[in-house]
Amino acid sequence: MSMETNKIFGAILLALLIGTLSGFIAEVLVHPKALKQPSYVIAVPESAPKAEAAAAGSGGPAAIGPLLAKADAAAGQTAAKACAACHTFNKGEAGKVGPNLYGIIGGPKAHAQGFAYSDAIAKKGGNWDYEELNHFLFDPKGYAPGTKMTFAGVKKDQERANIVAYLRSLSDTPPPLPQ
Repeated sequence: MSMETNKIFGAILLALLIGTLSGFIAEVLVHPKALKQPSYVIAVPESAPKAEAAAAGSGGPAAIGPLLAKADAAAGQTAAKACAACHTFNKGEAGKVGPNLYGIIGGPKAHAQGFAYSDAIAKKGGNWDYEELNHFLFDPKGYAPGTKMTFAGVKKDQERANIVAYLRSLSDTPPPLPQ
């Protein structure tokens, strides 16, 4: 080996030795201790809406029936603009990354002809009723583990009800509201 090669290997060995010794010295000098209580407190409002508190406590969404009674389809259409990145809404439109959502309420889970649904949704079976859609929109991955839908969900109960009311309006014959 040439002298230049020896210098290169020597430099690499010296860098490794310095790195190892630095780590050892840092462990000897610094003794971190776990805090018994947080060093600062984050203020959280105590007066959360009852429906949201119930959903947070139960780990799932609030029942959709009472929320639909005061739902606003126009507000739901505005909220559903986030869905437009992946879905289409008008009758007869082709799907995008997600299926077309016209006529989804009351329709079968894999309702869009020719769309490649994930096995998680295709195997669910049944129809999209208000509660099923409510649970899916709250937590898609929790409702159907393995779904292709990467959306985290709509956690606000009234916003979700508004979206469901909007989806209900996307039908030739909207199904009756739940009691």
